[in-house]
Amino acid sequence: MGHKRRGHTLKTSPSVDTQRQSGDERSLKHRICMVSDFFYPNMGGVESHIYQLSQCLIEKGHKVVIATHSYGDRRGIRYLTNGLKVYYLPLKVMYNQSTATTCFHSMPLLRCVFVRERITIVHAHSSFSAMGHDALFHAKTMGLNTVFTDHSLFGFADLSSVLTNKLLTVSLCDTNHIVCVSYTSKENTVLRAALDPEIVSVIPNAVDPTDFTPDPRCRDNSKITIVVVSRLVYRKGIDLLSGIIPELCGKHPDLCFLIGGEGPKRIVLEEVREKYQLHDRVRLLGALDHKDVRDVLVQGHIFLNTSLTEAFCMAIVEGASCGLQVVSTRVGGIPEVLPSELMTLCEPTVRSICDGLETVIAGIRSGNVASPAAIHRKVQTLYTWRNVAERTEKVYIRVCKEPVLSLSDRLHRLQNHCGAVAGCIFSFLAVLDFLFLLFLQWLRPDHLIDVAVDASGPHSRLGQSFSKKKSKMANPTLSSVS
Repeated sequence: MGHKRRGHTLKTSPSVDTQRQSGDERSLKHRICMVSDFFYPNMGGVESHIYQLSQCLIEKGHKVVIATHSYGDRRGIRYLTNGLKVYYLPLKVMYNQSTATTCFHSMPLLRCVFVRERITIVHAHSSFSAMGHDALFHAKTMGLNTVFTDHSLFGFADLSSVLTNKLLTVSLCDTNHIVCVSYTSKENTVLRAALDPEIVSVIPNAVDPTDFTPDPRCRDNSKITIVVVSRLVYRKGIDLLSGIIPELCGKHPDLCFLIGGEGPKRIVLEEVREKYQLHDRVRLLGALDHKDVRDVLVQGHIFLNTSLTEAFCMAIVEGASCGLQVVSTRVGGIPEVLPSELMTLCEPTVRSICDGLETVIAGIRSGNVASPAAIHRKVQTLYTWRNVAERTEKVYIRVCKEPVLSLSDRLHRLQNHCGAVAGCIFSFLAVLDFLFLLFLQWLRPDHLIDVAVDASGPHSRLGQSFSKKKSKMANPTLSSVS
């Protein structure tokens, strides 16, 4: 499939070509494959972003499928809401839910998905996802247009960051477009991967305000509850939290902490609770399902985020949507997320965060804070997934106009962009990947791979059956005849 299109603009099906020739870009329907190691049943910001964006793109008439690795017994093809098809591929997990990569073992599986679903755009998510980087590499070999969304911030000094940044430089040097979730994240990604800022767009995360609504009746107003919902890891500032808890609990007898999440730093919080005998004031809830997060948030008065680095931080938006006063560290892209009247920013130190919390606690006691309903009304207008989908759709329209690099142009860009050593190594891998693709096409030609039935998009069976039911309900005569 890919070698015949190399050197030309990306070809699509006749229906897509007809739509493109009509000049109405908004009527152009894409076939998108979202790829990441991180998806349901695993829960987090990346997983939520992929799911919600996919649902809104399906709502707009596009076909969307998701490719991820298997999770335990969850493997093969599964269907989620609105015909969202998920391929749980049998790839081995190496570390922290990310697959091992050899650049080639995933090629047969991903090629089968791309050909079966007649994919036109491959959209990978997260710098931590080895499967996402593999998908970008193989998609470019097959002549497909590519988009990448970066959800994280990285440093430049430690060994893991240096290696990840080099991988990102190679992976993104010939990717059509990159999306970041904040302007801070954009600056970070442009520097790390040595990118042209013109091909990097900022599209923030969002929250479904109907899932995170306030309910003041769930609060115990005889005390002030600080809620923390986070993975209990170093990057989330749990060491700061362990210093904040005893200091504030010593000053305020009516203060308690409600902490949801799991991770290696849980032992630190358990030690603090044991040392200061705070078992009745510090509750550790463990890992939470996404559906249970709102029920925890509405029990609190203050939402606390102690992260040491964040590209966007969905958690503070969810906390504010539930009507909580937000106190957060001033790091990464967090200052961009909420207006100053909805959030108190602090430096990432115990002293600064305690001062910020003291100010908010005093405001709650004096009644000099906005009501939960007023906070919710402000938040629900700031970020919506439909707006995110509209902006992402514009990226797809731009990407589809761009030519697909020929193999020689791709090798030239790798060597010029990635340095003498890395450029030669990955140019060699690109040639091997291309030869492997030719071998797979010889072994099993594209026309022998069954075309999948569309579960979403303009030709979906689900949409057609729904339309028939709708027309029968609207026309009882037709219904009785049939």
